[in-house]
Amino acid sequence: MISSYTGNDISFVGNGDLENPLGIEKVELSCENSLGTKSCIAIEIEIDLEPYEDKNIVLMLGEEAEKGNITDIVKKYRDIENAKEELRKEKEYWNNLLRKVQVKTPVESMDIMLNGWIIYQTIVCRLYARTGYYQSGGAFGFRDQLQDTLGAKFASSNTLKEQIIKHSKHQFEEGDVEHWWHDETERGIRTRFSDDLLWLVYSVCEYIEFTGDYSILDEVTPYIKGNILNDNEDEKYDLYMRSEKEESIYKHCINAIEKSLKFGENGLPKIGSGDWNDGFSTVGNKGNGESVWLGFFLYNILDRFDKICENAGKTEYIKKYEGIKEELKRALNTNAWDGRWYKRAFTDTKEVLGSSDNEECKIDSIAQSWSVISNAGDNDKKYMAIESLENYLVNKEVRNNKII
Repeated sequence: MISSYTGNDISFVGNGDLENPLGIEKVELSCENSLGTKSCIAIEIEIDLEPYEDKNIVLMLGEEAEKGNITDIVKKYRDIENAKEELRKEKEYWNNLLRKVQVKTPVESMDIMLNGWIIYQTIVCRLYARTGYYQSGGAFGFRDQLQDTLGAKFASSNTLKEQIIKHSKHQFEEGDVEHWWHDETERGIRTRFSDDLLWLVYSVCEYIEFTGDYSILDEVTPYIKGNILNDNEDEKYDLYMRSEKEESIYKHCINAIEKSLKFGENGLPKIGSGDWNDGFSTVGNKGNGESVWLGFFLYNILDRFDKICENAGKTEYIKKYEGIKEELKRALNTNAWDGRWYKRAFTDTKEVLGSSDNEECKIDSIAQSWSVISNAGDNDKKYMAIESLENYLVNKEVRNNKII
């Protein structure tokens, strides 16, 4: 039986450490809950053993929506065989899922990470708990969890599909989306981020290209609705209600693209209160700043989505997007070109970021990388851009010493 417990990490560890905690020397633990502070779970259990006797102990930790079900669950798993069988099933599930991708490299530690551990962390920590690095608040990020499932699709393509459908329900009627939200409270934040909504389209392209399943375009989901941001508002946290308006995933994608077709005087997409770099929150929040990376990202999406629409027989926007795509490519290779690499952004006040003239933010990796990924960069410029990236951003001494 449990004779004492504590949820207080300080009380249990004390001046020691996890190898030799103070709680081991105590007669009994403090029996206190430290929810919301520096917490832990430590349980003292008294066991009587006869000579040569062994005993199995089942510890259950979990949650249940209906309080009345807890008694039945506890009763079931008091039977050690039921607990062992459930553990066997759980191990079998994860082994089957995680072994779908196997990688062999010259580095054993890399193999250990790639063959199970990283995909497990992605699914459990990022998708289930939403408590990974830099995002530990339990919220769904519109771009964050879609990006997570792009990698998880190799283990389960349905995971990507379900995430697309879920996120489409957090798109506003006007086409923009919640930057993040909590399912538990149904509250989230409406922003002027310029890339969030496009990750929906990007993920749909990835899913269809990976699976060949075009039926996702016809899945119907609702929008959400709420007050549009005022001119002086970059973001607003609120309870946004489900809209009566429902449309197909195809229409959700069209809405996202159409909302994104806002270009500045350089012919590049307006950056709003940030693109993939959240730190660019004041680069274009006055309405004039432009993003070079977003231009490559949008080009890539238009190029792929046009092909998907053509194969699906949804051709009403193809000609329009072809024209926009070509204009965008021209702007990227003229106004966004700095001579040896691509610029990163133009601010509201027409300053350039990612230029040889800058003492800081001279060159940004993603603008150069996406000139290749998107296939929007001119051939000669792509090679020069990657060469410049390596010259400025790769530490050759570290690389040659194989520290990375």
